[in-house]
Amino acid sequence: MTEHKTPLFDRDRLLAWMAENGVAQTTHDHPAVFRVEEGQALKAAMPGGHTKNLFLKDKKGRLWLISARQDTVIDLKRADKWIGSARLSFGNETLLWDTLGVRPGSVTALGLINDVDRRVTFVLDKALWDAEVVNFHPLTNTATTALAQADFRRFLALIGREPVVVDFDQLMD
Repeated sequence: MTEHKTPLFDRDRLLAWMAENGVAQTTHDHPAVFRVEEGQALKAAMPGGHTKNLFLKDKKGRLWLISARQDTVIDLKRADKWIGSARLSFGNETLLWDTLGVRPGSVTALGLINDVDRRVTFVLDKALWDAEVVNFHPLTNTATTALAQADFRRFLALIGREPVVVDFDQLMD
């Protein structure tokens, strides 16, 4: 059996790292949420853009993380053309753990902190890029972390990631 690496960051280390690096956040604990639809009541009490996150692999073996507003429609059959990939499919659990350090149901842009080899291309919905507050799982689906846009951008800058910003709503027209 193949040995899988342990992620550099878990929830506690991530939140501590954010505090040490001046990335303000508010984290709300809640029961585990595995799909966007399950957390509607929880999200109603938390302001800001709520997300859905897709961990994908293309036929050339490239890895992609798409973070979009929860109600954004993403057509995977067409998305490859929008982001410059080739035939997208969902990445498997082992690949997800080895790159982002999360399990299915906990996929999050905050997992990019564990992608030290920069294997994953980050695609961000313009609706989230423009949102005043964005909400992501803090590497576990038993909590939601709210970040003001400036703090989310600071997080991305600190980990050296520049998202590919795509207006999915415009592409669906």
